[in-house]
Amino acid sequence: MAEADVQLHDFKNIFSLEGKVAVVSGGSRGLGLHAASGLLQAGCSKVFITSRKASACEEAVAALNALPNKRPGARAYSIPADSSKIAEIERLVKEVSKHTDHVDILFANAGATWGAYFDKVDEKNGWDKVMDLNVKGVFFTIQKFAPLLQAKATTADPSRVIVTGSVAGIGVGSLGESAAYSYAASKAAVLHLVRNLAVELGPRGILVNGIAPGFFPSKMANVLMERAGGVEELNKANPNGRLGKAEDIAATVVFLASRAGGHVNGDTVVLDGGKMLGSAKLERL
Repeated sequence: MAEADVQLHDFKNIFSLEGKVAVVSGGSRGLGLHAASGLLQAGCSKVFITSRKASACEEAVAALNALPNKRPGARAYSIPADSSKIAEIERLVKEVSKHTDHVDILFANAGATWGAYFDKVDEKNGWDKVMDLNVKGVFFTIQKFAPLLQAKATTADPSRVIVTGSVAGIGVGSLGESAAYSYAASKAAVLHLVRNLAVELGPRGILVNGIAPGFFPSKMANVLMERAGGVEELNKANPNGRLGKAEDIAATVVFLASRAGGHVNGDTVVLDGGKMLGSAKLERL
């Protein structure tokens, strides 16, 4: 019996993404680009990068294709698109379909934020733009890619959807001068969308999970980080003594996309070093 219990199926390759095809929205910088790098280095044969700015996509793809440890023939592709517009998402799917007949991994990462005092939040920029990209865009990106995600998916080898939420969608986000009400609400919405879509799409061979990062140095987060005291102060505030790093995002996405994450569905991985829990601790007597 003991001998049978220690026999694990091809465990040395359990994190491998050998030959998989991935799409990363918001992939030209920050968390999306970290994840795209991890996906390629874990064995993906094709990784499609999309974001609004063509020049940023091209620059990201050039850096990805220069990685020295990709699999032979592996390649990143640039397909710029505005994920807040359904017509643009449909065009993205058509462009991806020119290069592949299926998609194994969709990292729905495109997002935006807007900060202002409560009384100064406006409808168009402060609310609608954020919700259109962070919620509507995520849902319809998943919907439009579903046929490609289903194309080769099986119960034994399901496709994966990974959605970027935020700790702001679980706890309380930024308030005051940097208050991001629409961002926090949008991230709570997509993390609940993950739970609903996991049940809807699981029987179709598509697993859906979320990640909820805390502070990671990035263009989007840097202003907030400075207002919160800067990197050193934020490092000290985390129970594990540091902020997030590129490898933390890349490794989590690879885990959820690989055979290692094959029984995780409808869940959210919090990547904040314990900050939310630490912030809620009782004062020592």
